[in-house]
Amino acid sequence: MNRREFLQVLAVAGAGGMTFSGGDAQAAQAAERLYDVPRFGNVHLLHFTDCHAQLNPVHFREPSVNLGVAEWAGKPPHLVGQAFLRAYGIAPGSATAHAFTYLDFTEAARRFGKVGGFAHLSTLVQRMKASRPGALLLDGGDTWQGSATALWTKGQDMVDAALRLGVDVMTPHWEMTLGAERVKQIVDNDFKGRVSFLAQNVKTNDFGDPVFDPYVIREMNGVPVAIIGQAFPYTPIANPRYFVPDWTFGIQEENLQQVIDEVRGKGAQAVVLLSHNGMDVDLKLASRVRGLDAILGGHTHDGVPKPVSVKNAGGVTLVTNAGSNGKFLGVLDFDVRNGKVADFRYKLLPVFANYLPADPQMEALIRKVRAPYESKLGEVLAVNRGLLYRRGNFNGTFDQLILDGLMAVQEAQIAFSPGFRWGTTLLPGQPITMEALMDQTAITYPYTTVTQMSGTTIKTVLEDVADNLFNPDPYYQQGGDMVRVGGLQYTIDPTRAMGQRITDMRLAGQPIDADKTYKVAGWAPVAEDARQAGGPPIWDVMAQWLRSNKEVSARPLNLPTVKGMDGNPGMAPV
Repeated sequence: MNRREFLQVLAVAGAGGMTFSGGDAQAAQAAERLYDVPRFGNVHLLHFTDCHAQLNPVHFREPSVNLGVAEWAGKPPHLVGQAFLRAYGIAPGSATAHAFTYLDFTEAARRFGKVGGFAHLSTLVQRMKASRPGALLLDGGDTWQGSATALWTKGQDMVDAALRLGVDVMTPHWEMTLGAERVKQIVDNDFKGRVSFLAQNVKTNDFGDPVFDPYVIREMNGVPVAIIGQAFPYTPIANPRYFVPDWTFGIQEENLQQVIDEVRGKGAQAVVLLSHNGMDVDLKLASRVRGLDAILGGHTHDGVPKPVSVKNAGGVTLVTNAGSNGKFLGVLDFDVRNGKVADFRYKLLPVFANYLPADPQMEALIRKVRAPYESKLGEVLAVNRGLLYRRGNFNGTFDQLILDGLMAVQEAQIAFSPGFRWGTTLLPGQPITMEALMDQTAITYPYTTVTQMSGTTIKTVLEDVADNLFNPDPYYQQGGDMVRVGGLQYTIDPTRAMGQRITDMRLAGQPIDADKTYKVAGWAPVAEDARQAGGPPIWDVMAQWLRSNKEVSARPLNLPTVKGMDGNPGMAPV
């Protein structure tokens, strides 16, 4: 789909009744400005990541708190709101500002419409590929998990959609929670000869043999290009070990250097790491290995408009991160001359469903895979009167709803909910359907728990998660955002050392007693004994609570008091 064909499709879509924000002509003009990315150079890579199984367009609010600590404080990706707009020269109130920030979210979402959706992403991919001969489409992982249909089909809906989208290369993370057997089944059958599933850092426990191919070399316009895969290093820690009992992960920095040297020795003139490390880890990694031209990153869901150039012993490596939920498509063009990268261009394109007509074939596939589940997905559990979202270092309004529901149903004093970064956003007035609930909870270990915990244990839990998030060394950051907490109030200083960040824990205004026992509700336990205990899945508990309430609103957020972060551009002004 070239530029002319793209404009013709826009015109036909408008004539056929497609709704564009601000009118058909205005939307077509906006789309042409936004998606007019001239070809540059001779190596072309398209990149999306962390779509979390969202086949249809969604709303997704970016965080208002994304704190960096130590040398990472105040640097990309740890910028939010106005600080983000200033850093990248983005006009306030624009469609791009809406895509990259939380600012005026409800109003902007209604003005600019939903984002993502594989049918709309497909249209954009086709356009970029049409002007870029040989372009490769790279999937950074977290693709087969995050929705009801992905859970119920064991990822098959997303596998079929990825094949239709034209994915060439992929690396994993949440895919592993389908279990090693299911992952190998897809890789050895559905993907065989079609998609290179890469992970240089996944090996067998016994002999250290590679489980997947570490890299692939493709020739593009006469240039040998190597793509190396980097799966999420802490999969057996952040997710249940029992899903992948025979495989090891880790960053594997030394092995990565050997792989880079190997592909360079085989003639690769451009070398890229397709990573699911998280951006801070990638920034450190880029400073320590040589020979990478770029890292196309994921995991932390950071939409970063410009690559960060990182110096190392071999030169400079570009580090990117391409957001989440199908909201963005990264376009990286290299000009390779005399056997090496001489120059580059990069764009991170927001995928606005109102600006991009749906690819009919992808749209038909989506309808087909959803058809058996439509009535179940569409059940309205409650009417929503507020803005419900998840993303942010400490809490989100949908997380708060889950915490409140857990405490009510389980009659608990305190509730913990995982700091997952995935989960779509609902605008005020949108119903909470079973599908919307599953968008927050669709995992293969959904068991709810009720535990008697001492005050000391509660502090230990909070300290451990805080260190995963705020350790000054990114290589020790092993999880998502901070665990969400209901009922309990506390103070946190991210700048302090491990074990000293959490203070002043209170319940109903009274200090938590280190020796006293409290009833704590939770869900998504990684321990195998919790699976064997078999508590009811979180979606059943929440559906019961929502049906009984009939109408809900965004509850006041139970946020910690944060110290040591005054003036940090990763936290929105209160």
